[in-house]
Amino acid sequence: MIDLQYTLGTIVEMKKPHPCLQRSTRFMIVKIGADIKIKCLGCGNVLMLTRDHFNHQIRKIFPTNP
Repeated sequence: MIDLQYTLGTIVEMKKPHPCLQRSTRFMIVKIGADIKIKCLGCGNVLMLTRDHFNHQIRKIFPTNP
């Protein structure tokens, strides 16, 4: 299993786009716990996913500036 490295504020690209008008696939991680909250960068909606579902749906993690 791949060890995914992400923290609060990390931008991730998901496999499926958000069904908003912008059809954005990029999200920002807002909360990490048993569930993970992500914010759509297109419309600003916040979604909550289980950690397993989130890890399965990630396509790419963008590096954050230190």
